[in-house]
Amino acid sequence: MNMAILHHQQSHYYSINFSPTHHSSSLTKKRSLSYKYKFPATGNRMARSSSVSDDDKVFDVVIVGAGIIGLSVARQFLMDSDLSVAIIDKGVPCSGATGAGQGYLWMTHKTPGSPTWDLSMRSHQLWTTMADNLQAQGLDPMVELGWKKTGSLLVGRTRAESDMLQARAKQLSEAGLIAEYLSSSDLSKREPDLLVDNDTSAAFLPDDCQLDAHRTVAYIEKGNRNFASKGRYAEFYDDPVKCFIRSDSNGDVEAVQTSKTTLYSKKAIIVAAGCWTGSLMKDLFRNWGMEFHVPVRPRKGHLLALQNFNSLRLNHGLMEAGSSREFAGFNTDLDESVINHIWKRVGEYFPKLRSLSISDLCETRKVRIGLRPYMPDGKPVIGLVPGFSNVYLAAGHEGGGLSMALGTAEMVVDVVLGRPGNVNSTPFNVDRVIE
Repeated sequence: MNMAILHHQQSHYYSINFSPTHHSSSLTKKRSLSYKYKFPATGNRMARSSSVSDDDKVFDVVIVGAGIIGLSVARQFLMDSDLSVAIIDKGVPCSGATGAGQGYLWMTHKTPGSPTWDLSMRSHQLWTTMADNLQAQGLDPMVELGWKKTGSLLVGRTRAESDMLQARAKQLSEAGLIAEYLSSSDLSKREPDLLVDNDTSAAFLPDDCQLDAHRTVAYIEKGNRNFASKGRYAEFYDDPVKCFIRSDSNGDVEAVQTSKTTLYSKKAIIVAAGCWTGSLMKDLFRNWGMEFHVPVRPRKGHLLALQNFNSLRLNHGLMEAGSSREFAGFNTDLDESVINHIWKRVGEYFPKLRSLSISDLCETRKVRIGLRPYMPDGKPVIGLVPGFSNVYLAAGHEGGGLSMALGTAEMVVDVVLGRPGNVNSTPFNVDRVIE
């Protein structure tokens, strides 16, 4: 079962997640961010279209970004339409936030009735359906996706937090989830190695799950590639985008030029480049003499995982001991002070670990560092870019890329094809963050 311990301290927000495979500590500081959107009346500098050469490629949909969002969007188009899809990435799948993440499909932290709740609930349903379908085909979801129904715990340490958690469990139950409030005695029975006093309690969600990002991406890629022989799918990895090409006739974006090729789009161009979405769009629009600022920015995270760790009585052989969140631009260098902070925080909740130094675990530890795509209002941007009829964004999920991926993919395809969706897309519109 997964466990999350939350508390606030002045302007800092800490989140420490523990599980049979996971313990995580998060430190976040809020910062303001300004953004603007402006088209100049004259003087545009832009790449203009010309005739399509034999070396150019034509697809219905071109997707920029092969993380879990981009790959899921490609999968949805392939399964839910007859459109052809090309996907581009400057690297390879799982080389960004997707590969560095924890893989949680948690509803514990979501607020019933909020837009992210609806999107996460829909995604959770779709992930569960995928796992059930694999099982029906005689395949093991654990092998294919790393699928585990771990459950989650949200733990409080004070009387006030206990009252909040009791109300939280009631709220989640009323929203249709299985949620249970655990008193200190109940919690001690669930996790005997956790430090529990009289005021400690928890909200427990047994149906929360976890995926392995690398296995899940490999499974989705395999499925997408089945459409390649039909001429409906192609991948262009290690191929950075250089510019968009605009039509002479109507000004729409008709192609994406990369370092190696030009990909023409007949229907839609989807930018799902994670934390690079903001800077990429800014650079691409600057090439036209335009200003475009969408507030997706990188939030750096360290994830500490310990393999073959037997010091605690937990359910899995791999323990992810903690994670962090900080604004450091696009820097992905290892910071040992962050790892030390994570380990110190872990010891505050698991007394057995206080005698262990993180330096003693060098042979069993693995640190993953990624850049989460942060949005100031906590909601991803999903939808049409104002001023264009065929350019869409799907980014800004921060640490919820996996948990919201399938719902986001479904939403993107519904928006592009003009169909009513299962989840209201209006709260995620791009124009909400454009001035």
